[in-house]
Amino acid sequence: MKDIFSLPIAPSFSSELPADPLTTNVSRQVKSSCFSFVKPISPARPELIHYSASLLKEWNVGIENKKEFTEVMSGNKSFLGFRPYAMCYGGHQFGQWAGQLGDGRAINIAELEVNNSLLKFQLKGAGPTPYSRRADGLAVLRSSIREYLCSEAMHNLRVPTTRALSLIKTGDMVPRDILYNGNVRAEPGAIVCRTSPSFIRFGNFEIFASRQDKKNLTNLVDYTIKHHFKELGSPSKTTYLSFFEEVVNRTLSLVIHWQRVGFVHGVMNTDNLSILGLTIDFGPYGWLEDYNPGWTPNTTDAQHRRYRFGNQPNVALWNLTQLANALYPLIDEAEPLENILTGFKVKYAHQSHSMMCNKIGLYSFDKVSDGLIYTLEENLRVSEMDMTIFFREISSFESFKWQDFKLILKQCSYMEESELISHFPKWKDWFKEYKKLVLTENIEKKSRLDKMKLTNPKYVLRNYMAQLAIEKAEIGDYSLVDELYTLLQNPYDEQPEFKKWYAKRPEWAKQKVGCSMLSCSS
Repeated sequence: MKDIFSLPIAPSFSSELPADPLTTNVSRQVKSSCFSFVKPISPARPELIHYSASLLKEWNVGIENKKEFTEVMSGNKSFLGFRPYAMCYGGHQFGQWAGQLGDGRAINIAELEVNNSLLKFQLKGAGPTPYSRRADGLAVLRSSIREYLCSEAMHNLRVPTTRALSLIKTGDMVPRDILYNGNVRAEPGAIVCRTSPSFIRFGNFEIFASRQDKKNLTNLVDYTIKHHFKELGSPSKTTYLSFFEEVVNRTLSLVIHWQRVGFVHGVMNTDNLSILGLTIDFGPYGWLEDYNPGWTPNTTDAQHRRYRFGNQPNVALWNLTQLANALYPLIDEAEPLENILTGFKVKYAHQSHSMMCNKIGLYSFDKVSDGLIYTLEENLRVSEMDMTIFFREISSFESFKWQDFKLILKQCSYMEESELISHFPKWKDWFKEYKKLVLTENIEKKSRLDKMKLTNPKYVLRNYMAQLAIEKAEIGDYSLVDELYTLLQNPYDEQPEFKKWYAKRPEWAKQKVGCSMLSCSS
């Protein structure tokens, strides 16, 4: 097996697009450039905590020298002489234009050819860049563990995502105010190396449009199509519209997957949406515990709940509208862009309906009423049902007896049984209609249940699980990081050896910082 450092360097972004002519690493406005060259800072005592063996296996490479690997993935040493850089982009944050943002704590350390495809390698937490503004460009162990585990968990849940290659503790202490309430404490520093075919976001296009820099907007769009949407053809107005439609479709598919597994991104700013339709920037994310469409894990979003679970499709459309505005100078017609955006609404309604039907094992989508799905979601909400466990339990439900279904409700609800019982009449009405539809479809029982289990994961990375791993890691015990990494490799499998993780959120985690309350520093 080849060593990872035998992979060929294949720069494209940093060789084909305009670079910042200034090399001074100070916070500033960067004009007419897609990126700035910048070096990571050297951590004090880098220590390799974990790396993704499954990702290396996919690439058919290994690590021959872990010391060298640690030096490179901590920023202490260059990746075969590659010149690192940070990307320039803008964005709308919480619905407001924020101007230039950029890679404030991310540095691209390599562009490589892997299995005949190009991949970018990026260190998160390796020091300041011209885009750091007043921040230090560093990351802490807490947030790095969350990003590392979640990236790989999402991949194995079959949700489009960037990936995480390595997790390194820097040996430095970093001051952080976890809830932005004035309580600063020093935390262990860490760096994640994440990989993706591209880290281009909606905001990369927005920054040039906002500055009326049509030349570089065109350069970036043409580059993106050439390397990531080449099937669309050479640059033209028609191609640009096809490009936008493809981004819309990928973003739609991404959000459907998030809703399917109960994932809440927490900070869906336009600078946090990938042009490739990948999950990117794992900050204050979370999975639904009780089915609450109004829940957001982000304390910064607590008042307006813009990024709540039930609003993610609407925010995706809003963000796509901002991307359409950014691309407008290349198309110079609003109507075709508006038609594509209108198509998002129609497609989302259809795909969301189909997804929910899949979750409950009904495959004659056109015969399942929207009312059945709406009633299910409302029953889940008012009965405070654990989303993951409920859908997994009905993926093994064979008897179709009301008495047995009531046992599932009791198992999955966060309510006291005496309170839950008051919701049984509505559940019984829904159950009768659901049972009738299942029997009408007449699909072989095992086939139907097996298919449901491939839609409804048994295990997700609940916030309390990540928090337990963080607390152990902060005292030098990384065993739980490894255990959760192993568990999340196969989230749809039964894995009886890990059955302790197939459980509702414990009571102690309901209001605990890191479990229910997270910030953008998380």
